[in-house]
Amino acid sequence: MKMQHPIGVFDSGLGGLTVLKEIHALMPEYDYLYLGDNARAPYGTRDFDTVYQFTLQAVKWLFAQGCPLVILACNTASAKALRTIQQRDLPSLAPDKRVLGVIRPTTEVIGDYTDSQHIGVLATKGTVDSLSYVIEINKFFPDVQVHQQACPTWVPLVEEGEHNSPKADAEIKACLEKLAAQSPLIDTILLACTHYPLLYPKIRAALPSHIEVVSQGEIVAASLKEYLQRHLPMASSISGSGTLKFCTTGDPLQFGHAASVFWGSEVVSERVEL
Repeated sequence: MKMQHPIGVFDSGLGGLTVLKEIHALMPEYDYLYLGDNARAPYGTRDFDTVYQFTLQAVKWLFAQGCPLVILACNTASAKALRTIQQRDLPSLAPDKRVLGVIRPTTEVIGDYTDSQHIGVLATKGTVDSLSYVIEINKFFPDVQVHQQACPTWVPLVEEGEHNSPKADAEIKACLEKLAAQSPLIDTILLACTHYPLLYPKIRAALPSHIEVVSQGEIVAASLKEYLQRHLPMASSISGSGTLKFCTTGDPLQFGHAASVFWGSEVVSERVEL
């Protein structure tokens, strides 16, 4: 069956695959179209307007492919572009379509993980500078203290396939030490970048056992399923032939090789222009 109205999943590069993998595992019946803007990645160090412009281009492209719903599976795009797109662009661009992010569903539940009321957030510089997690967590859990640490080298490590290297050990240790210096009471660490789950084994090994490390994929997948259960017209508008398609603005062979590490099996992709 032809994939006519898939769920669009967008990321600046490869990290969104960790979210798509969990969404697909929970709801394999739907069609999915993944778009990675690898040619312009990473987004984490770019200014707000650039991230907004790039993300809007991606959303428009996914809408043009028939997607009634787009998930920004990128924390930087969610932090710097989502609200503007939702409030300023969607009403005139596509009032019957929706764009959702990964920050809101995560912040709605992350406070339930902590006993000490101290949470560490590891993210890109762009996400940290936006204060999105501090603001959103405070809305749902006003008693929780949020300690942020930017990890600017982590996304390049993952994108370049060095997440299992000794270099990764040193970079992870440096960021975790900076976070720990902010508070000895942190008992929960949120990986607020969709690339970071590939570093999870090393992060876990470098931390005391009492500190919980939380990835976003399963949280976002569960939240999306609930959203579709609450919005049945949207759910019924998504095509359901169980098809997956991967697209990139970069080199499709490079993307496919790197994406296979994220996905756990071979990924074949197509190059597109935004």
